[in-house]
Amino acid sequence: MKLLALPLLAFALIAAAPEPPVPAPLPINAPADVVANPANQLVLQLSNGGTVVIQMRPDAAPNHVARIQQLVRQGFYDGTIFHRVIPGFMAQGGDPTGTGEGGSKLPDLKAEFNSLPHLRGTVAAARAESADSANSQFYIMFAPKQSLDGNYTVFGRVISGMDAVDNIAPGEPPASPTKIVHADLGDHSAPPPRPAEVPAAPATPTPATTDGSTPGN
Repeated sequence: MKLLALPLLAFALIAAAPEPPVPAPLPINAPADVVANPANQLVLQLSNGGTVVIQMRPDAAPNHVARIQQLVRQGFYDGTIFHRVIPGFMAQGGDPTGTGEGGSKLPDLKAEFNSLPHLRGTVAAARAESADSANSQFYIMFAPKQSLDGNYTVFGRVISGMDAVDNIAPGEPPASPTKIVHADLGDHSAPPPRPAEVPAAPATPTPATTDGSTPGN
């Protein structure tokens, strides 16, 4: 009986060991102190004429929000396109190459998976197969998709301009992609928009010569 008592006691001790604490779920709406900081709002002016305002959540993904703020203050997102847009699912952008394979020159970020769900308007970091491969790309959800929850870093949600998101040109890639004309923060700390490209004036035609020589030689 003594030989049986020892393993039974050990099993009882293991079974009674406390489980690791489960982090408390985050509130769906941003806390007041997060909202109070204007730098936590991402403002995207789109080429379809709309303006999208995203409330970012440093309480949920501090490093991802800091990366977005850093890149916006460099003018990184200006002129980039939404290169993968699937109606009823999501619109993905933030790649300077427009191919879905690019990013910034900064190191990739470690995942900050959290309890914020993928709802309509949710904004999260796009990544490759590795969980720690997010860099500059992000996506905006057109509709809820619970299967993504906990597998991608959610860092914000659209609070204004969802109609402009709905009007982002579809395609993988779109034939005429929607651009981010200018990205700014609520504190207006981004550089001013880049001037629109002005087409070069057509060259003045040179009078034809009659002897076959090149003018100016």
